[in-house]
Amino acid sequence: MRDVVILRVVAKFLIPVIMLFALYVQFHGELGPGGAFQAGVILASAVILHMLVFGLETTRRVLPVAWLRIGAALGALLYGGVGVAALLRGGNYLDYDALAADPVAGQHVGIILIELGVGLTVASTMVLLIFTFAERTRR
Repeated sequence: MRDVVILRVVAKFLIPVIMLFALYVQFHGELGPGGAFQAGVILASAVILHMLVFGLETTRRVLPVAWLRIGAALGALLYGGVGVAALLRGGNYLDYDALAADPVAGQHVGIILIELGVGLTVASTMVLLIFTFAERTRR
């Protein structure tokens, strides 16, 4: 598909739009339907589109597997870290009220951090999976 100019131009336009929509879903998930899992899958779909149009090797150069592994681990650590922070502040595990002096502010901080961790883990894991499947089909 590297020779199809129209696909390359349309993909270069769509990929940033898809990523922007993923950020919208990520940060709007606290206030309405949607959230971290959906945002992670949408973000991964932008990377998958890049891979389909520009090739696996190009996408791996843009987004190395080591970064994806780190992203998946950091997302899980962020999720768990919010729970541990709540425990250290005297609350229950993942009790967002304990994260700030004001319970409402603690809820906002906790939800944003949890959703960020889940979104990062989901996006990284989905891209790692598609890289693995694409590599196996090339053999």
